[in-house]
Amino acid sequence: MKKFFKAKKFLKAAAISALCILSTANVTFAKDFTESEIKAGLEKLGGSIFPIGELNIANEKYFTGTSYVAWLSKDVPMGNVTFVDGAHTFWHIHHKSCQILIAESGRGYYQIWGEEAKELLPGQVVTIPEGVKHWHGAAPHCMFQHISVMKPVEGITTEWLEEVDKNFYNSLK
Repeated sequence: MKKFFKAKKFLKAAAISALCILSTANVTFAKDFTESEIKAGLEKLGGSIFPIGELNIANEKYFTGTSYVAWLSKDVPMGNVTFVDGAHTFWHIHHKSCQILIAESGRGYYQIWGEEAKELLPGQVVTIPEGVKHWHGAAPHCMFQHISVMKPVEGITTEWLEEVDKNFYNSLK
């Protein structure tokens, strides 16, 4: 029974990977995506139940590529983040709060400093401990959405660090 679930997980990951490639195959990566192109790409990857939100201008210098944020709560720092065409964060540390990432659609990765990068698929949840250096975002040439949740405590800060090594990132499957 365990082998069945591993095979099912592998097939799901392979299908999402193929869709990532197919959904971006006819797109010129240097161009800006329209909201309708992003929605169409996400639909091919299983859709999205939350809005794409607004262009993430506040943090664009700490992200590669284009990202959007739709804030989902006024009481809890919780946002739906859409990463377009392989966009991902720089390395960073959250102070005074852990960060919970709930993969929603597409295919992505996260990595904690000193560990291997780990794939994120829809339905998977990961908790990044408070004060831990990490990055997260879409797989290369793929769109990805996750919900980011932080503890609602006063004084949360994010310390932005260096960009993820491009050669390493591009080597991810």
